[in-house]
Amino acid sequence: MPIGMHIAGVWSWRVLVVVGVVAVFVYLIVQLREIVVPFMVAILLAALLVPFVHFLQRHRWPKWLAIAVAEIGLIAIVAGLVVLVVFQIRGGFPDLQKQTVQAYNDLKQFLLASPLHLTDSDINAYLGQALAAIQKDSQALVSGALSVGSTAGRFLAGVLLTLFATLFMLIDGAGIWAWFVRLFPRKARGAVDGSGRAGWITLTNFVRVQIFVAFVDAVGIGLGAYILGLFFGGFPLVIPIAVAVFLGSFIPVVGAVLTGVLAVFIALIYLNPFAAVLMLAIVILVQQIEGHVLQPFVMGTAVKVHPLAVVFAVAAGGFLAGIPGALFAVPVVATLNVMINYVARGEWRTTPHPTLKDVLRDA
Repeated sequence: MPIGMHIAGVWSWRVLVVVGVVAVFVYLIVQLREIVVPFMVAILLAALLVPFVHFLQRHRWPKWLAIAVAEIGLIAIVAGLVVLVVFQIRGGFPDLQKQTVQAYNDLKQFLLASPLHLTDSDINAYLGQALAAIQKDSQALVSGALSVGSTAGRFLAGVLLTLFATLFMLIDGAGIWAWFVRLFPRKARGAVDGSGRAGWITLTNFVRVQIFVAFVDAVGIGLGAYILGLFFGGFPLVIPIAVAVFLGSFIPVVGAVLTGVLAVFIALIYLNPFAAVLMLAIVILVQQIEGHVLQPFVMGTAVKVHPLAVVFAVAAGGFLAGIPGALFAVPVVATLNVMINYVARGEWRTTPHPTLKDVLRDA
């Protein structure tokens, strides 16, 4: 047998084994998504709250009080945003709905009188085709969202599971990790422990930086919409738009763009096409600032992953698990990248307790 064929065969069966293990792992995650998604959200929340809890403890706060303040404060902030958005939508949605109907009727009359010579049946047929295409293309994202909270009971169970998991991670995260490390053979525990610590540092850094990037996107687009409204008699639903942009920005590259389109749509319906063009320019400007300033100088210190890999990771995550997959894709890829490099370079022998400086230097 030629040596080339022998080497190809040796590599082939090993690659097949690795791909098979990954496929089984992904399959289990998809099947157990109603448990996995709350657990992953809890990990992200713990990565955000653990540094805050440690900060309070360093200032001589009792541990139980620091944890209580962190978790209750998080619940209060989220509940406050939900209440604010609900009241804003209740106040502005009826007027927006009326404007939407008026804009549709104006567009319909324009098309009927245009040189295209369209009829009512043609317009209705084209509209039906467009709605069918949108529904088909968004099926993966919608199914991902519905799979997590298709009913109020499932959604409530997911929220409670997330809060309990976050609470126990704040109380005894180190003990949980130590128990997990002890599941591995004794000789491998040093590599597992060190890589886990390096991955945790990357994850906490990513969450803090991503919140800052999302805040800048939300303020930029929300403030731009508010200023634009000053020249056109007011811009409706500014706060819900800003909140939507903030949440959407946690899906890198595409999240803030998709939510920014909402602002362009409202400007087109409620104001006029010129205002919509200006709103689109504001969204593009904010995205350019993020892409050329925040991403290289801020996000680049937290995620040592090429932008092309980020795009494909978000696409793959969205395809496999909808919105949750797109949300978790980048932090999972960034964390695994640091952990694998840490083990491959053998740093667990010389740096068993990596710091943020070590991770940023070697990533």
